[in-house]
Parts: sequence; structure tokens; C-alpha cells
Amino acid sequence: MSSAATRPAGPDDLWSVDDHLEDILSTVRALEPIELQLLDAQGCVLVEDVTVPVSLPPFDNSSMDGYAVRVADVAGASEEFPAVLEVVGDVAAGAADPLRVGPGQAARIMTGAPLPPGAEAVVPVEWTDGGLGEGPVSGMRARSLAPEGAEGQVRVHRPAEARAHVRATGSDVKAGDRALQAGTILGPPQIALLAAIGRATVRVRPRPRVVVVSTGSELVQPGEELGRGQIYDSNSFALTAAARDAGAIAYRVGAVADDAETLRSTIEDQLIRADLLVTTGGVSVGAYDVVKEALSYAGDEDEAGSGVDFRKLAMQPGKPQGFGSIGPDHTPLLALPGNPVSSYVSFELFVRPAIRALMGLTDVHRPRARAVLKADKALRSPKGRRQFLRGAYGDGEVTPVGGAGSHLIAALAQADALIVVPEDSESVEPGAEVEVVLLG
Repeated sequence: MSSAATRPAGPDDLWSVDDHLEDILSTVRALEPIELQLLDAQGCVLVEDVTVPVSLPPFDNSSMDGYAVRVADVAGASEEFPAVLEVVGDVAAGAADPLRVGPGQAARIMTGAPLPPGAEAVVPVEWTDGGLGEGPVSGMRARSLAPEGAEGQVRVHRPAEARAHVRATGSDVKAGDRALQAGTILGPPQIALLAAIGRATVRVRPRPRVVVVSTGSELVQPGEELGRGQIYDSNSFALTAAARDAGAIAYRVGAVADDAETLRSTIEDQLIRADLLVTTGGVSVGAYDVVKEALSYAGDEDEAGSGVDFRKLAMQPGKPQGFGSIGPDHTPLLALPGNPVSSYVSFELFVRPAIRALMGLTDVHRPRARAVLKADKALRSPKGRRQFLRGAYGDGEVTPVGGAGSHLIAALAQADALIVVPEDSESVEPGAEVEVVLLG
């Protein structure tokens, strides 16, 4: 990645993609850790190692519905010559004072119930007559409600080795083991593990709150009727969904008309619930590029160090970009172009890494791969620009989807990768190896 010293000095000079991203990541800081209840911590990043206070499982228990037995008592058992054992009672899951199994005895046992003293293995109910002629599991379950010490016999038709169908103490994790490592994103399996070892709360970095604002007087909300010259606002929906996919808590603000005062007021109102602000549209050189107009005040009126810098990048799509911080807390703001594909590509390259950095992750980028270009003709790219084309990736190959136009939303919906054409390449021939950014 280029050093800061190589960054453009003038407003009309081009920034490289790498320099722009470096500027963002060197500015954005991870959010401060907080203690959260388990379900509130879903999707958050753990900030400390979690050790196991008690082994899992905490006691030897049965992995089957069946009978707890001594190995010697069922040695040589067969269909023709079953081992006949006295049933001394039932052991249910949660039993605090299990029965003792002596020579010639067995205890009915449920899945998850503690292995009773004296027993060495569990024989599944399918290996028995179910006790007193009752074979089906359902029959055994019904009889498990019988009083403790219920009498009867069970015929066992197969031998069992020691510890058969027994989950050993600590066979999952042992006390003192590291359950989860700092930096882990807490998903459902991790939440389950934390609950299983008795953790009610956990220390994490919270999910970033991202506010998405789209601009344009021509934008209409989906579900409303289009007027002449109007289009539906898709960018705010795409970027809000993308922010959630990246791990953020995302808030979508309805499209703001092309009025600088209205946009400025809207952004100021949103600062209270934003760790990151994302705007789309109004960053180019047109007469109605209100994002530039609305945020041009930031460097003068905010505290020292605040301000939004609008710049041109050596990339396609997504040449016009803005980045800076606003408000008393210096909330980061990324201003993206308004064309749908430009907006989405810019999000993947710049906003998603910023969100992941706020989460405290060290690997903030989408995975990349090398793939063979599968196309009918060569890909063309403007000289000096890093181009990102939509593609469908699979089996080591990537196929371009749609054209290079930054308005082709339908093509974007079919893509699961971005084909990267570097700045020094003006064409890429079919069969050539290319770099792809994996979006799935």
C-alpha cells in the first residue's frame, strides 16, 4: 500500500484506491468494549479470551436411551442367550441422586442422564426387549415415570464394551481450557458455548451503528407511484443491507431532496445514533451535488480535525469519493457516488473495511482469489484506472456479468465477485488469470 507521502496534493489530482483506503483505515478506530448479555452480544467481537470454569459435560452421562449395565454382566449376550438383568429403577436427565448398579443389575437411563455408580456402559434400548416384554423406546419412556425402585427384568441381546454410549466428563471441553479466543465474532454456536459454560454476560466491542442517507430530488420510495423523471431509491436499501451484512446495526434514512440546508440538518440529526455515516449521491461536479455543498462547512464550524475531503480516485466505477469526520465526536463519514453500481462497489472497497475496523477486527477485507477469465472477448479498461467489473465465480473461473455501466443493477444482482483489472492493464484476454474479490 502506498505511503501517505505519495497522496495527491491538489484537488484535481487522482488518489489511488490503496491511498484512499489507507486514509480511511488510519482514521477509523475500534469502538470501546462494553459488557453485554449473551443475546445482545450476537454479532459482536470478543475482546478477551474466555476460559472454561467447569468441564463439559460436567459428569459422565448417557448418549442413548437404554440401560446402564456392568460390562461383565452382558459379556457374551446374544439373541439366543440374552443376559437377564434385574431393573433397579430409572435414571432421568437431571437426576441428583442416581441409583447404584450392582452385579446382575441394570438401570433404565435417559439420554443425558448421569451414569449411575457401578455402571460401566449403556446398552441402547434397541439391544434389549425393553424390559418385561416392552421393546419400543416409547414404551420405555412411558415407564420412566415409574416410582424409583420399580422391579422388573430386562433381556439384553448384545454385549457392550466399557464406556460404550457414555459421554465422558470433559469430553467436549475441560475446565481451564480456552473456550473462545479474543477477536472471535459471536454467532449462534459461540453464544451456545458461552451459555453452556455458565457465562451470562461477555465483554465485546459493540456492533457499529451505521446511518445511510441517500440524496436526490428524483428519488421515490419503493411502493409509491413514479412521476415523470423519477426513479426508485435503491441505493439506500442496498447500502443498509450491505452494512448489516458487514456486521453493523444499520439505519436507513429516506431520500433527501437536493437542498443543502435540508441535508445538513438531516445529517446533524443523525449524529446522535451514528458511529459511521454513509451518504450516496451528490459528490461529483454537477450543479446539484448537494453533499459537497452541505458538508463544505464542516472544516470551518466543527472542532479542529473535523472536515470532509472530496477527492477523485483512479478507479472505475466510483471515481468521486468523500471521506472525513463531522460533529463534536468526529464521527467518520464516507460520501459515495450516486450511481447504483458505483455506490455498491465503493461500499465493498471502503465502507465495509471501515465497519469491520470499528468492530475491532484485524482482517477487514473481503477474501480474494485468482481465477481464469471465461469470456467471449477481451475486457477493456481505461488506462491508469483500476477497474472493478461484476462477475460470477466458481471452480476457479470467473465470467463477466453485464457491462461496465455503473447503472446496471440487474447485472449486479447476478454477481458474486468483482473482477479486478489493474491500473497498468488496458485489456485482459479470455483465459488470462485475474484477481477477484469474493462477495459471497
